[in-house]
Amino acid sequence: MIRKLNLISVTFLMCLWSFAQSEDVSIETNNTSNKTFEIVNPDYRLSPYTGMTKQHWKDAALYLLEGAFGYVNSLDDPMKFPKQSGKSYPHDERRVPTEKLEGLCRTLFVAAPLLKENPNLTINKIKVADYYRYQIGKLIDPKSESYIVPRSKNGGPSQNLVEFGALAVSLLINPEVLWEPLPQHQKDELAKAMLSYGDGPTVDSNWKFFNIFVLSFFKDQGYAVNEKLLVEYLEKSLTHYRGQGWYNDSPAYDYYSMWAFQMYGAIWSEYIGNKYYPEIASKFKENFNDLKDNYPYMFSENGEMIMYGRSISYRIGAIIPFPLMGLENDSNINYGWMRRISSGVIKQFFTHPDFMKDNVPTLGFYGAFEPAVQNYSCRGSVYWMGKAFLGLLIPDDNPFWTATENNGAWKTEFQKVKVYSKYQGASEILITDYPNIGASEIRAWCHEKVKDDWQGFRATENYNRLSYNSAFPWQADGENGEVAMNYVVKNKENKWEAFRLFTFKKFENGIYYRDVVLETDESIKFSLADIPLANGILRVDKNNSNHPIEMRLGHYALPKLNKEIVVTKRNVKGYEVTIIDNGAYQLALVPLLGWDKTDVVKTKGLHPESEESAVINITSNEILNGKNSPVYVSLMLWKRSGETWTKNELLPVKKMTSANDGTITIKIKGELEKKIQL
Repeated sequence: MIRKLNLISVTFLMCLWSFAQSEDVSIETNNTSNKTFEIVNPDYRLSPYTGMTKQHWKDAALYLLEGAFGYVNSLDDPMKFPKQSGKSYPHDERRVPTEKLEGLCRTLFVAAPLLKENPNLTINKIKVADYYRYQIGKLIDPKSESYIVPRSKNGGPSQNLVEFGALAVSLLINPEVLWEPLPQHQKDELAKAMLSYGDGPTVDSNWKFFNIFVLSFFKDQGYAVNEKLLVEYLEKSLTHYRGQGWYNDSPAYDYYSMWAFQMYGAIWSEYIGNKYYPEIASKFKENFNDLKDNYPYMFSENGEMIMYGRSISYRIGAIIPFPLMGLENDSNINYGWMRRISSGVIKQFFTHPDFMKDNVPTLGFYGAFEPAVQNYSCRGSVYWMGKAFLGLLIPDDNPFWTATENNGAWKTEFQKVKVYSKYQGASEILITDYPNIGASEIRAWCHEKVKDDWQGFRATENYNRLSYNSAFPWQADGENGEVAMNYVVKNKENKWEAFRLFTFKKFENGIYYRDVVLETDESIKFSLADIPLANGILRVDKNNSNHPIEMRLGHYALPKLNKEIVVTKRNVKGYEVTIIDNGAYQLALVPLLGWDKTDVVKTKGLHPESEESAVINITSNEILNGKNSPVYVSLMLWKRSGETWTKNELLPVKKMTSANDGTITIKIKGELEKKIQL
């Protein structure tokens, strides 16, 4: 039986912060420091891996909110933060009201659950609830610089719709503090403004939920709404579902396809759907139940998330489906593993020294990283990650909080020296787990042309890598052909161009097959085969182009950490092995067939973890060497730093043969033969 969250507010309000004895928690801020988050009094009995309990999640939420309120010295100060240089907005004053709206509505994701338990929360001598109610009032005051003009009759969807949808979520989960104290005239004006956007056009993606939450909240408050449109958007959202927990976000698959769709469906069902539209709610809940068999496997053994897809600066938002599993209180769910993953992701970022700058999270993965930034983001956009703290709505006695942390499948299912893949047929996604280094990996959709990518991110490294790994965040491509985990080809303009137009073929016998063509020259085309191994990837790729080309293939990249990256060359049974070691991991690349040369490429400004990095590239120049349409075989391997490589680990391929029908047979030591049909 699902426990109604709106019936547990009394329980929440009876709980006190463990760090304060009074009802009024007052927190002073220091706007000049960027202190990393500290886990005070960790509980290693309940949480042997992270030490984090529900109290530490509250501490983490306050840590975020404290930084934001460092810019608020009076009720009139907006949630406006220092702009990060680069493509993020605003670039002119016209976008500033929306920038302020983002800062307000997104930090409220962090504040709303805290205010539900402690309505008197005070930060930087500002009553947090008073501040948000006051600022909400300014949104509908034409004399205010924060005024949001209602959507015109023929106006289209905009960022204002997104933020009003976010505001509706916070109003829905905490109306007692954020809505009910407002005077009636403000409620009516707010309804008018928000419904002008909610009762209107949207984008054919997860955006429909922004309309859904606006319409749903005001319906629940007794306002007349366009119920026909509400039901239409709900039913259309369900059509995005593909199975195994994955929605399609028109056209991409990424974290949004799992955490955003699933979170919206679960929250909407709990607060609105069960009451007014039980049949639709049951469908969202059924889809939500599917994710537990796949989504946890996308995170590393240490509870780290993969750098993958757009809006990656939202970071910990990706964990929200895990605490929301507590809504079901299902004995078949390993809640200790779900919390271990979730707390691990919080630690991954909050304890990283580059996470904060100016007391605000950076636009990037760890620190600021321009290649991962989208032009629809401003500095306050990062607080979308605050949706993770909607997990605080789950009651204290729920098994998500009370179960002892454990490593789930990494402890009970996985064995060292083996590799495990979970293929999701409906979405054509492959999730792979590597117990030897505790890393997770994903292969998924990418088929977007740069010329059609008007927002400038679906054709980029955010999506076009051959695979994405939790241990090795993706590196951006360089102008001189520097590439990590993809091919680049010299195009007709003599520029290096990355593959991005991939077409999935099949997953069979542990082999993930794709075709790919070069966007600017469709005569350049490859058949690709990825074979995950215990310590890496065996690639068998065929060049089906009708003329010779110059190309490069890159391994994952390593950031420079506390020492220089060490390069080692070895020869194993006549094959040249190149190894790089940054003190945390070693990466090895072994060209087995077709390649001409191996280089270790040092780069600057291309890696999300450090200014300097290195990547092993293998190259082929068919124009000069006379080759035409060969098969290219390579081993991309890894180990933790300090571990010794055996010859069998560096050369796990025992024998390679090819048949007249084009089938390539590879005998891998300790495994059955792999027959690759390119």
